[in-house]
Amino acid sequence: MTTVAGPSGGRKTGGRPKGANADFIQALAQIEDEKGVPVAALMEAIELALVSAYRRNFGTAQNVRVQLDAETGEFRVLALRQVVEEVADPRTEISLEEARAADPNYRLGDTVETEVTPRDFGRIAAQTAKQVVLQRIREAERGVIFEEFSDREGDIVTGVVQRQEFRNYYVNLGKTEAVLAPPEQIPGEKLRPGERIKVYIVEVRKTPKGPQIYLSRTHPGLVKRLFELEVPEIHDGLVEIKAIAREPGSRAKVAVASRDHNVDPVGACVGAKGVRVQAIVRELKGEKIDIIPWSEDPAEYVGNALRPAKVVSTQLDPEQKVARVVVPDYQLSLAIGREGQNARLAAKLTGWRIDIKSQSQAQGSEAAGEGLIAGTDPAVGAEGGPPASGQDGNEG
Repeated sequence: MTTVAGPSGGRKTGGRPKGANADFIQALAQIEDEKGVPVAALMEAIELALVSAYRRNFGTAQNVRVQLDAETGEFRVLALRQVVEEVADPRTEISLEEARAADPNYRLGDTVETEVTPRDFGRIAAQTAKQVVLQRIREAERGVIFEEFSDREGDIVTGVVQRQEFRNYYVNLGKTEAVLAPPEQIPGEKLRPGERIKVYIVEVRKTPKGPQIYLSRTHPGLVKRLFELEVPEIHDGLVEIKAIAREPGSRAKVAVASRDHNVDPVGACVGAKGVRVQAIVRELKGEKIDIIPWSEDPAEYVGNALRPAKVVSTQLDPEQKVARVVVPDYQLSLAIGREGQNARLAAKLTGWRIDIKSQSQAQGSEAAGEGLIAGTDPAVGAEGGPPASGQDGNEG
């Protein structure tokens, strides 16, 4: 018996159904409901895979397609031949006379479809369909995961440490695993399998093995998101984080400003008895956090950034982007910080290079040119450590 397509594209079928499997179609519908893979897409993929399986197993040069019935699960292999005046290749062509013997409406250029389903093709079809469905389910799940987590780049999530391999930590995020690479780990932090941690999603990439999610515990954005979780005023937009400078595992400085003159931005972030900021410190395994008020006045902002040291005066050189700061003699070491850390973080936070001098140095150094510039001078006053170059500490 044959299946033929006339000029109008209609089909006439004969013979008994082969491969009927209503349960299979119901399973496809269930997959659509649970995994979000459309039945039509599954059927199209199965048909294409069956064409490849037919050619691979039966070694034919025929031009064929597979038709899968969406209601019964019945499938047919159909050979496609073009109607021509003179047949050069009977595997792909059919004469007009032979075509009109089946249907008088055929014309030159039309396509005749003839069923060529092998008797033993059912087993091959079942195996192929299963492989295609499983592959499409995996692809769909990977697609869902990619879409979900790519939308969360720059956000914070809670995960469970699974294991450590080659210095990488693998963190379970529920639907998938993510990687916490060594450069993104807080120095000295040892994570244990089963430990719950908060991490920052740096990047989500598509790979042949599925989406790859890269995490960070050192990104300034982690500190920002933690404050948004702990401080309702930041979440609600009453308080804004203007800039963050951080040396992970050691110290961070956070500049905050209020959009409501009735709200103290520093007090809101610290919380009653320091409860809010201490929750963040615990999550970061003891990393100290200085919360300072941001100011539109660069001189005042630089002075605030050097807290807990008190500043006597600040002079700005806008062309060189240098702030010359004078502090009391007894607070010079505090302003510089251990190994220059306080001055270095202040420079990162404000974007200004900071020249720190004590009052006695300022009075006697005009000719000698003593002092230090955080980020440029290799010497760091009384502490003797090298500061980092000044840069914008904003998360960006």
